Amino acid sequence: MVYTYTYKSELGNILLAADEIGLTGLWFEGQKYFANTLPEEHISQETPILTDAKKWLDVYFSGEEPKFTPALHPTGSTFRQAVWQILLQIPYGQTITYGEIARQMSEIQNTPHMSAQAVGGAVGHNEISIIIPCHRVVGTNGSLTGYAGGIDKKIALLKLEHTDMSYLFVPKKGTAL
Repeated sequence: MVYTYTYKSELGNILLAADEIGLTGLWFEGQKYFANTLPEEHISQETPILTDAKKWLDVYFSGEEPKFTPALHPTGSTFRQAVWQILLQIPYGQTITYGEIARQMSEIQNTPHMSAQAVGGAVGHNEISIIIPCHRVVGTNGSLTGYAGGIDKKIALLKLEHTDMSYLFVPKKGTAL
């Protein structure tokens, strides 16, 4: 069974979902792919896993780096799971490029080349945003490309982490990337 809880953050409501193993989803209301892996049959009820996720978010939104990770249970292909494991290694307040993740994936898979676009697809379909920090991934030139929750939320999350954004291309309001 999957259980859900709505967390109210300074950036808007966040829907949390978990099964008996771990967190299966964390989505900003209205984001791209919102709750697309949430089964129709679920119960709105807090569980120990959801309580841990709430505590993690409380610490995170207070501007501090959480010193623990709630139990996670993302579902996806072997490729996506490997990309998400790389995302979990990105230090708080730092960024990495899609190209660097592709380089790491080519090493893991022992292949000469990995497509940054394939990596981008896996990053974009991360169902547990913030905790699996896809907001820390930037374009090769430092551009703040795509974020399912919206570029405004990506910028807010990076600022919350006190990320050095001096080298990043931050679009002005209304500017297309």
